[in-house]
Amino acid sequence: MKKIGIVGGTGYTGVELMRLLARHNGVEIVAITSRAEAGVPVDVLYPNLRGALSLRFSAPDDADLAACDLVFFATPNGVAMQQAPALLAQGVKVIDLAADYRIRDLDVWSTWYGMTHASPDWVGRAAYGLPELYRDEIRSAQLVANPGCHVTAATLGLLPLMGQDWIDHSLLVVDSKSGTSGAGRKAEVPMLMAESGESFKAYSALGHRHHPEILQTLTAVSEQPVGLTFLPHLVPMVRGIESSIYIPLLDEPPVDIQALFEDYYADEPFVDVLPAGSHPETRSVRGNNLCRMAIYRPLGGSMLVVSSVIDNLVKGAAGQAVQNMNLMLDFPEDQGLDLIALSP
Repeated sequence: MKKIGIVGGTGYTGVELMRLLARHNGVEIVAITSRAEAGVPVDVLYPNLRGALSLRFSAPDDADLAACDLVFFATPNGVAMQQAPALLAQGVKVIDLAADYRIRDLDVWSTWYGMTHASPDWVGRAAYGLPELYRDEIRSAQLVANPGCHVTAATLGLLPLMGQDWIDHSLLVVDSKSGTSGAGRKAEVPMLMAESGESFKAYSALGHRHHPEILQTLTAVSEQPVGLTFLPHLVPMVRGIESSIYIPLLDEPPVDIQALFEDYYADEPFVDVLPAGSHPETRSVRGNNLCRMAIYRPLGGSMLVVSSVIDNLVKGAAGQAVQNMNLMLDFPEDQGLDLIALSP
């Protein structure tokens, strides 16, 4: 039985990690830290875990994280880069669900996150936690940077097309919509039900932190410059992301695009390419670790469209982190993640 720690267990990704790990028969959660909730039973803050997890939140200084086989950081940006190196030096494996180790170029990272990186030596040693692309690197990694939620939906929707000489890599557009849980568990006026309910808006229209992360992967895979417009939106639901992705065609595709996507993801346990003509719904992935997608060519014109949906808290965060943990600890990749979506 592998021992697992969670740093920052009071947020939505933290409780989602606990929900998933509590039913994983190969691991035991031995520590969940929170400064504000130290000593409080986990199921008092999150009653859905009553009967599944009997731990109390620990103060960070009291938790013996060094005794863990793997520690998740479900913390704000800037925390893992300060605290993870001490654990890594003691041989503990780490998965960071924030952005501290996602972007290789430290100048780019500092520009978007507004701070100097505290452990730059570990950035180049971290595996990027998108299993569909970097599975082998994740298996052998000590440190994994879990991708962003919008990033996961958008990147998976684009990967089969990257490097194809019949698409225009310079004019890609990702129009992505997210539920309110993507903003985290915090009290902010825009997240109040009276503010976000029955409303739909774009945000970070001048530039979003997920833009350079998406661009980094697409450029590496296509091996050429990529031009990307990324625009996120807030929609009045709790969970889910839908990314509508627009890809201009330069020439008539020499392949059946539906077959191209189906073949690319044929062996992926958590990507579901829907039949031609389908329309993915966020409710079809609510609570599970799937990315579902469909591909269109409206009116047979010069633009391809991919619709990609995920649960932002599962495949977009905690579920993908557990998928990465399974690879790192030599469990079956789908262990603990055989989840059926909630309906209604």
